[in-house]
Amino acid sequence: MYLNKCKKIIASKCIRSKNILNICHYRNVFIMGIETSCDDTGCAILNENGDILGESLDSQHFVHLKHGGIIPPIARDLHRNNIENVVNQAITRSGLKIEDLTAIATTVEPGLPMSLLIGMKYGKYLCRVYKKPFIPIHHMKAHALTARMFDKSIEYPFLVLLVSGGHCLLAIAENVEDFLLLGKSIDNSPGEIMDKIARRLKLRNLIEYTALSGGRAMELAASKADNPLQFNYIIPLLHQKNCNFSFAGLHNQISRMIESEEKIHKVDPDEVIPSVHNLCAGFLLTITRHLCHRVQRAMEFIELKNLIPPERRILVMSGGVACNNIIPKGIQMVCDEYGYKLVRPPPKLCTDNGVMIAWNGVERWKSQVGVCSDLEKITIKKSSPIGKDMIEDLEKANISCKWIKVTNIMNLSTI
Repeated sequence: MYLNKCKKIIASKCIRSKNILNICHYRNVFIMGIETSCDDTGCAILNENGDILGESLDSQHFVHLKHGGIIPPIARDLHRNNIENVVNQAITRSGLKIEDLTAIATTVEPGLPMSLLIGMKYGKYLCRVYKKPFIPIHHMKAHALTARMFDKSIEYPFLVLLVSGGHCLLAIAENVEDFLLLGKSIDNSPGEIMDKIARRLKLRNLIEYTALSGGRAMELAASKADNPLQFNYIIPLLHQKNCNFSFAGLHNQISRMIESEEKIHKVDPDEVIPSVHNLCAGFLLTITRHLCHRVQRAMEFIELKNLIPPERRILVMSGGVACNNIIPKGIQMVCDEYGYKLVRPPPKLCTDNGVMIAWNGVERWKSQVGVCSDLEKITIKKSSPIGKDMIEDLEKANISCKWIKVTNIMNLSTI
């Protein structure tokens, strides 16, 4: 009786108002988020406060681990097979019905086209059947804003470092839609390189690393190093006065080192080199220094141009590589020097998931930005810029930095 009465009140209010936002004043907001941008099928339902009412995630990790990398057609087929069950689980756990939802948010850019297509089609299908608004989501913007779900002190604008298996970028989040891009990877992503190096090192041949992702395996191996400075790596882009990233050169460096070590120690094809722990540690330390340099210059530029008020100096670090516990120690030292608060979402929210998509949908619903009723206009995009490109402006600023000394990351005096 009560629910039916509420529905009648809401319906009458909708008829009198053309602004869909008015509905928010008469009932709770429930947003479903669907994520299929790569190899995880995720769904979650959140209310307007960011409370997780129900969630479900089907990971393809072990399937792709056997193949040595993500195979797009396999990822697509697994999404297709699992998406209905994942959505139903999230709905069941929430205690709601799809009819109770306010809107459905779905990742449509950027990502693997075959994977994105499955999520977008299913999201559109639900919207058509249940007559719900559709909220298209930018995957990297969702990563950037997830921290606001559990840390209400984060206000716009704030600095964002996104590091994952597909991306590496620095940006300023001005609001739910508008971002200023300060730097991006000019070649590979850090997560991609970690996976490739872990495979080249044959870490999976060691029982303790068999079920781990490349990045997690390298972190665990690095923690066992007795001489992290054994190998001399060259830090990328030291003489370029911008905030861009590069990891291809590091990949080549470590590949040559592995080949050299294999010859020196005459290892068999299925054996791991004896120096694997030190090699991984040195590699992670070099990545940390590279990231710290770019973040430091970004902070100098922000101060020069007054892009973020001093009282809102927050750096959000997110994406799959943010789960690493070595790299953030270096980033924290840079933040301490420049008066920034470093915020990392919980590890399970750093990787791909439906919660971050639902939260981005909540923020967009509240701001009435990107809420769409014309489903035909919505398409997927393999690549998509996060916002206005400020890289050229940053280069013109010609900022020289006295690099912060990063200490005690792995019980070292200085790196």
